[in-house]
Amino acid sequence: MAGYFAVSATLAKAGGSVQTAGTRPTGFATFGVLPNVTASVPTPTYAHQEQHRFGMQGFNGWTAMLNALGISSTIDDRELSTTEPNGPNTWTATATTTDTGYSSGQIMRLVRLDGIPGWDSPTGATTDSAYLPTDQAGYQTYMSQVGAETEAMRQKYMPAMANNYYQVTWEPDQTWLDTNANFVQLYKLVHAGLHATDPNAVVMGPTGAFPSLTTARLKTMASLGLAQYVDGIATHGYYDAGTSPSHPPERLATDPSAANAANALMNEMRNLRQEMQADYKSGMKLFVTETGISYDLGTSYGPNYPTSNVLFAQGAVVARTHIILLGEGADQTYVFYGADYPGEPGYGTFFDLSDAQGAFGATNVSPKPSALAVAAMTRVLDGTTTLGPVNGTPSGVYAYGFQQRGTGIPITALWTHNNAVWSASAGFSQTYSVSYNLTVDAAGTSGTVQVLDWMGNASTVAYSNGVVTLNLTEMPMYVVSKNASVAQSNSTVPLGYLGT
Repeated sequence: MAGYFAVSATLAKAGGSVQTAGTRPTGFATFGVLPNVTASVPTPTYAHQEQHRFGMQGFNGWTAMLNALGISSTIDDRELSTTEPNGPNTWTATATTTDTGYSSGQIMRLVRLDGIPGWDSPTGATTDSAYLPTDQAGYQTYMSQVGAETEAMRQKYMPAMANNYYQVTWEPDQTWLDTNANFVQLYKLVHAGLHATDPNAVVMGPTGAFPSLTTARLKTMASLGLAQYVDGIATHGYYDAGTSPSHPPERLATDPSAANAANALMNEMRNLRQEMQADYKSGMKLFVTETGISYDLGTSYGPNYPTSNVLFAQGAVVARTHIILLGEGADQTYVFYGADYPGEPGYGTFFDLSDAQGAFGATNVSPKPSALAVAAMTRVLDGTTTLGPVNGTPSGVYAYGFQQRGTGIPITALWTHNNAVWSASAGFSQTYSVSYNLTVDAAGTSGTVQVLDWMGNASTVAYSNGVVTLNLTEMPMYVVSKNASVAQSNSTVPLGYLGT
């Protein structure tokens, strides 16, 4: 079997138990067995490299790990505050890299641009794009250098990419202190500078922390002309005060209050796509460049935390969240984070075995369930286009249709969620289930489908009269069927999504 495994032991020495190691609690060690889904999910074909759908933060340069997880993209820093922290004209573009993922062409670059150094800031302090740079002409010139370097790197290392992708601001709802007019002016400078030297530039933003915050900023900036200076939309995928096991993305979806239900992740994504269609260019790409699930607020790393139940819940929520993002029309989604790090307990998909509070850049790691859930999800859903939410699902059932590139094979990801069986105090249920009938073929037909569990283990399940009966749990499953026209008619494509 593939998936996450935890091994515990009673020891004659060392206190009788496996000791705490870094952020991993006392009593067990973990390992993962990667799934092999090729018998159930054929290999897709890609017209260009960015049709891959999964990125990640936290394992930059660790190409073997990214490959194992099925990750195809990471973020590369070209912020002015990083390249020229002490003064202007001190950076020379070389169009070379020490990152083996980039240099081998296996991993794509999303170029990050949001930092302003103190020497170019009206406050004299380095900021994460809080103000328009004081030297606007110089900033535009710098962007033209970044554009030339990026295109040279694409041609040298990643010729299978059709475009280069740039993210201008980073959670401006948290950082931006300047005027709205200057926010648009910042994008104008970046857009002009990049497009002057990179014919394949896709300028993206504004990258709010929540899709709803991205939507609000897009609405505010539309009348000021922001649409002229963005070629695609980027957002982060957080959706609640705490994206954690106790705050899954579906928690508010069934809330009787329409105002509360609007803050469920699927509804935030639908509102974002509506705004993109209304005030911006039709068919723009949408990247969700960061979404992570932490432990619950107020908890901390320790010998007795997290429990196995918390780890299970985190893994299930990580997978469900990224499926929702793709199913609601994101072209790409980025997992956050590699291994545990200090200050925000639990975002890592791996334990850091060396540092009790975690450390950035950890390499001595062992997996959590979320890591293996990601590895299965990427193997099943990478190389697909989105068909969208499955029509007519009952309350508490979540299902999204996808279709594989090249083969046309339909894949449905689905699960159930019930707030009543899902809480830190009462526990996160691993047994709650509901029966659901999924239409996979024409009426009157019978046959079999492949059903993969959340760790990528496959089984063959019979259907009759075009319908397969499934036992849904809080863990997502994937159904691989054959009748593409049925899957297409059974789903609603997100507004403005092209999947190109």
